[in-house]
Amino acid sequence: MRIAVVGVGHVGLVSAAAFGRWGHDVVGLDDDAAKVATLREGRAWFYEPGLQELLDEVIAAGRLTFTSDPVEAIAGAEVVFACVGTPALPDGSPNLAYLEAVAHTVAEVATGDVLLVEKSTVPASTGRRLEQVIVREQARLGKSHRIEVASNPEFLREGTAVEDTLHPDRVVYGTSSDWARDVLRRVYAPLVAQDGCPVVETDVATSEVIKHASNAFLATRISFINAVARICEQVGADVDVVADGMGHDARIGRSFLSAGLGYGGSCFPKDVDAFAHLARQVGVPFRLLDEVRAINVGQRRLIVDKLRQELWHLDGKTVVLLGAAFKPGTDDLREAPAMYLAEELAAAGADVRIYDPVTSAQVAARLPDVQTHDTVGPALAGAHAAVVCTEWDEVRALTPQDFLNGLAYPIVIDGRNAYDPGVMLAAGLRYHSIGRRSAERQEA
Repeated sequence: MRIAVVGVGHVGLVSAAAFGRWGHDVVGLDDDAAKVATLREGRAWFYEPGLQELLDEVIAAGRLTFTSDPVEAIAGAEVVFACVGTPALPDGSPNLAYLEAVAHTVAEVATGDVLLVEKSTVPASTGRRLEQVIVREQARLGKSHRIEVASNPEFLREGTAVEDTLHPDRVVYGTSSDWARDVLRRVYAPLVAQDGCPVVETDVATSEVIKHASNAFLATRISFINAVARICEQVGADVDVVADGMGHDARIGRSFLSAGLGYGGSCFPKDVDAFAHLARQVGVPFRLLDEVRAINVGQRRLIVDKLRQELWHLDGKTVVLLGAAFKPGTDDLREAPAMYLAEELAAAGADVRIYDPVTSAQVAARLPDVQTHDTVGPALAGAHAAVVCTEWDEVRALTPQDFLNGLAYPIVIDGRNAYDPGVMLAAGLRYHSIGRRSAERQEA
């Protein structure tokens, strides 16, 4: 099939490469000339494990090209996947202007019947609104091609996006006609034949809700265990063992029950807010989501409180943040807890250093007053405290002696529960983690 993918970000580029792997003829469209130039050279413009190798394969096979020309990408396409951003507005609702622009463009340049597929995360009723846009635009232009809207949400995780796309645990799509359903069956037929993954076929609104409900539920699990971790700290319990004990119950499971700094990235924060906004719009009191968000923000403040507890005050103190990306395996800084902490600590007068093996250049561009390091030794040297923000393998590999040799004060705040508290405390470190043994609990 001939497929156009509009937007070559984390979702669009991985999806386009996967479609090429499955034998389709794919064109990636983006209005960012620098991204397109980089991709035309055969290079991914962001870090994602396995993506460069997949691009090498499908580009060499002639099944994936890139352009900034909508006519070149969309004219003649059977399917157009919209993978543009839907950033949050101040009230929590998503900005759908970029998606609307895609609908206008498809209506204008399509030369035959085409299915416009929402892969961007959008609230329920977006598909209906897009169809209204297309009908009006076609009427204005005097066109009559068949253009329908479908929903096909992505469930990839940054850091494992390629694996999640090539071997998903399910494919979900919502359509409003047999024709649209059959088009998407053809798109995913190679994947289903190869992988045998479950396919959920439904209507457009239900598909849209599946995506938001999934992300909101996973975020809820994270905030739940972080609230439990605070209780554990007060009563002397170990949240990791609590989570293990819970996880043996088949109804609960262990996934997304790891206490820490909370969730970040481009999806969970935005999607929780958007789902809560939708609930308010339709008159459903979903205050649980407001608390999920409040707990997540509170985890970051908890780290600052622990630092103040150990350092008395932050003015003039040097704090090194170990990790900047919101999770290992990605260079994405969106809603990364480390970015929040860096700004909070700097505002309190601290000198902030950040070590990250992947994102140093991006951090330096975003926070020019922060020292950045792509090796850990110089980052630790002489600092008054270290905070684990991203559990990169390079961070997990640090030993108590590494901290003792590098830090001016032996203070480690482990925001990802990366180390064994018994080992760290026995080595003489002032060690604090989330919901487990810590220096002050040992003294008590």
